[in-house]
Amino acid sequence: MVAVAEGRYEEPQFSSERIVATSADDVERAAEAALRPKRLAEFVGQPVVRDQLSLVLEAALARGAAPDHVLLSGPPGLGKTTLAMIIASELGTSLRVTSGPAIQHAGDLAAVLSSLEEGEVLFIDEIHRLARPAEELLYVAMEDFRVDVIVGKGAGASAIPLALPPFTVVGATTRAGLLPAPLRDRFGFTGHLDFYDAADLERVILRSAGLLGVELRHDAAHEIAGRSRGTPRIANRLLRRVRDWAQVRGDGHLDLGAARAALEVFEVDPVGLDRLDRSVLDALCRRFGGGPVGLSTLAMTVGEEADTVETVAEPYLVREGFIARTPRGRVATPLAWEHLGLSAPAAAPAAQSTPGGTLFDAAGDEAGT
Repeated sequence: MVAVAEGRYEEPQFSSERIVATSADDVERAAEAALRPKRLAEFVGQPVVRDQLSLVLEAALARGAAPDHVLLSGPPGLGKTTLAMIIASELGTSLRVTSGPAIQHAGDLAAVLSSLEEGEVLFIDEIHRLARPAEELLYVAMEDFRVDVIVGKGAGASAIPLALPPFTVVGATTRAGLLPAPLRDRFGFTGHLDFYDAADLERVILRSAGLLGVELRHDAAHEIAGRSRGTPRIANRLLRRVRDWAQVRGDGHLDLGAARAALEVFEVDPVGLDRLDRSVLDALCRRFGGGPVGLSTLAMTVGEEADTVETVAEPYLVREGFIARTPRGRVATPLAWEHLGLSAPAAAPAAQSTPGGTLFDAAGDEAGT
């Protein structure tokens, strides 16, 4: 049997004095885990999803039954994994954790499912990346709580049904459109997480500062929130870097001056653009006169993989109206020229009111290269 990259979630234990870890990555993960809310009432933002999920969980607890399967979609860093942990916590059960890329064969998933106990929550991150055979096995498991074990090969093969105890699947995806309809339809509740506004991010940052045991001024929290790209994960990461700066180079106070100085050191500008974002804008404006330019050419110019530019930098730049995607390639808007302190040519396109500021041609086709 192929080994399965999954495990049972256990509440992390943290010393009151320090976090012990074997590497910088371990410290980062441990710090993020320490800041996660443990209950739905502690979760900041996403009021619609939070209210709907509360209703689903309360009804299931009242019936004494496992709740419907839950699908959480939305951009990275908005709290999908945290909500999965909260669901298990609210139900008073344990959480099994795996991911789509880790399950390459139906047997991998069968091993996970057959080890589940009654009422447990199975969290599948990046569920849109499940292999097709595993998807088909999951259909039956989610609907009928059954796994068909194939014995033998060829014409003599037979299927032996293996009953599973009731459980709840929580799937997380950043690309809900890639989920096949039969899988998507088996989720009783689907929640979409949106980017946070500045007020909610401030609440997240102030709560995290309290958990970290540091005193953060409200004007500093407002500054960090404005540079966090609407994402709590980024907000918490920037808060920790401001804390580091105040401890090492400042006087220990997390005020507005410390926040601005720290974020300047880490190359996060006042609107949240980082080094890669500015490199893309700079190449687009200075090297290509504002475009249009193809994704591969743009990525090669900034020294990054095309995938990195498309998935890391481009979504925020498009959403904020700095660049637009056209049938002929990426183009810089007047806002991009202004942000770089340059004069935009007369032909520079304005960000239009289509979703995310994306430009389309007459046929509605979106540029992909």
